[in-house]
Amino acid sequence: MARPVEFEYNDVLNNATEQFWREGFEASSVQKLLDVTGINRGTLYNSFGDKDTFFKACLDHYNKMIAKDLDASLNNADLAPWAAVEKYFDLAVLSVSNKQRSMGCLLVNSFCESINYNKEIQKIVRASFAVIRKALLKCLKDAEKGGKLKKGVSAEFAADVLMNTLFGMRVNSRDGKNAKALGELLQFTLSSLQ
Repeated sequence: MARPVEFEYNDVLNNATEQFWREGFEASSVQKLLDVTGINRGTLYNSFGDKDTFFKACLDHYNKMIAKDLDASLNNADLAPWAAVEKYFDLAVLSVSNKQRSMGCLLVNSFCESINYNKEIQKIVRASFAVIRKALLKCLKDAEKGGKLKKGVSAEFAADVLMNTLFGMRVNSRDGKNAKALGELLQFTLSSLQ
């Protein structure tokens, strides 16, 4: 009779997600994944499937973290639209640890890495971006209705600007830009839209 598998599922996903986030899909060998998760090869394949399937599980895990940030900010009906936008950027980029900020964004990193070879990963990442953009757009439409969006700027355009800002902040943070500098970039962008 085989021994029951003993590991903490979320701990394994957290550690594997961080590995993919830090080094990317290609550089994260199965051996590196085994090393960071502490599970053996058989457990990896029996519990998560191959490396591609494991990576998709990690993207899903990461998206659940994003959903918590969205619920606390952009999807929080108690916050005014611009306060919700600022809170989202704070949760997503500015208030995270220096270590986490220096890794950038798993979604942005994965999209850039997969651009030429993995259409399935691109589809997953694009869907994740669409969820964020939809939440931003809802807040911006509320701001527009309340006269809190700069005249001549549509909510659609503002959502695109903020998504671009989010991507840029994530790439800049990976390149070493600190929270203060990123916050200044965000404030400049927000002031141009309000």
